[in-house]
Amino acid sequence: MLPPILQNLRIPVVASPMFIVSGPDLVIAQCKAGIVGSFPALNAREKDGEAPLLEVWLTRITEELDRHNQANPDRPAAPFAVNQIVHRSNARLERDIEICHRHKVPIWITSLGARVEVNQAAHDCGGIALHDVINNTFAKKAIQKGADGLIAVAAGAGGHAGPQSPFALIQEIREWFDGPLLLSGAIATGRAVLAAQVMGADLAYIGSPFIATEEANADEAYKRMIVEAGAMDIVTSSLFTGVSGNYLAPSIRKAGLDPDNLAGADASSMNFGQGSSKPKAWSTIWGAGQGIGAVKAVEPAAARIDRLAAEYAAAKAAVAAM
Repeated sequence: MLPPILQNLRIPVVASPMFIVSGPDLVIAQCKAGIVGSFPALNAREKDGEAPLLEVWLTRITEELDRHNQANPDRPAAPFAVNQIVHRSNARLERDIEICHRHKVPIWITSLGARVEVNQAAHDCGGIALHDVINNTFAKKAIQKGADGLIAVAAGAGGHAGPQSPFALIQEIREWFDGPLLLSGAIATGRAVLAAQVMGADLAYIGSPFIATEEANADEAYKRMIVEAGAMDIVTSSLFTGVSGNYLAPSIRKAGLDPDNLAGADASSMNFGQGSSKPKAWSTIWGAGQGIGAVKAVEPAAARIDRLAAEYAAAKAAVAAM
């Protein structure tokens, strides 16, 4: 049984929080169209001495969704989520937790570490905590530390993807966990959303298709590359962040590197500290998942969600007719 906040979505989809790409414009559009929109707290980066931009973003999102709900009582917006990077290099974590707690963020997504105090903060303000994992061992640790649900990040996902098949990962988690379970990994159509549910997930977790939307905070060349590329254009490497991730080969070539001959890096090179002088690889090396072959144009997020909803309904009808 899903918690009430994840029930009654237009379609069973949570939009994943994408570094730099996800911001208020995209989140608001996603929520108004009926799916959970999300963004990483670290995307709200202010200059030294300025008021926390995260405060501004949360106020805007909350107020705009409230106005939408008042004007559309028969078609309320879906809730939103904020992603906390729970890594030792994130010096902003405690501050961002306090801000999200004060704004009563309804859904908290944690990554790169499970922390009891983050889950407690989510619960204390009436929210739920979902933790992303790449294997069954991490899944058990997350639940032991108080997470309400899990996001299974399988092979083919954009960003820091796991190496396991979604069939294997979902199967192992469902052997012991009957709580909220989301699946990430090359999901870009309504048929794929239904397939995720048939495998045992409650909801699909979708990121890369939303890069090629008008509201996404992405370079126009990045958006075009998503439209023009396919699964064969995705390269897996740990070079850029210290953790294995999936990236667009054309962007790697554009940066002067050979995507077929990339060195590796270990997790010690990860740094999520604001103000780090280390060059940010993601400014020129663009991440994406293997499902981008289904993305044929840059369009408004609402149009993409309309298509997902139509495809999902058609897939359900086709299965029912078998």
